[in-house]
Amino acid sequence: MIRRRTLLLASAAAPLAVQAHHGWSSFDQNRPLWLEGRATQVAWRNPHAELKLELPADPRLPADLAGRAVPAQSTPVDGKALLAAAQLPKRRDRVWTIELAPLTRMQAWSVPEIKAGAQVAVLGFTFTDEKGDAVLRTEYLWLDGKAYGLRSAPA
Repeated sequence: MIRRRTLLLASAAAPLAVQAHHGWSSFDQNRPLWLEGRATQVAWRNPHAELKLELPADPRLPADLAGRAVPAQSTPVDGKALLAAAQLPKRRDRVWTIELAPLTRMQAWSVPEIKAGAQVAVLGFTFTDEKGDAVLRTEYLWLDGKAYGLRSAPA
């Protein structure tokens, strides 16, 4: 009886776990957002690395953002257009969850493991109309002055 209840509870919870992970389609890819701040927590694991990013009290877009170089990826991404369209989020959360890429892709880009306290900048996408949690799916990551494209492998 106990084993049967355990199996029933486990099978009932499985769809929730699957639904919790989301692909690119959940994110508004027509509105790239720029976030920059300090990593406060880092989870360097699969299905993707992620971190908590604490933003400054008065976030700003860098004046040179549209002119920054971005690396080519194996998936066609118009990085220059994304940089030119970048904006700050409308919501004013000070801490965002930043979804990076699977560890195999982070290794392909030679991204060093990010540690708590590191200064990080990201360009990516959040949920449509910024509804739900303050989550950003990263397209580009800037760490120690270097840019990494995270949607696919380096071109």
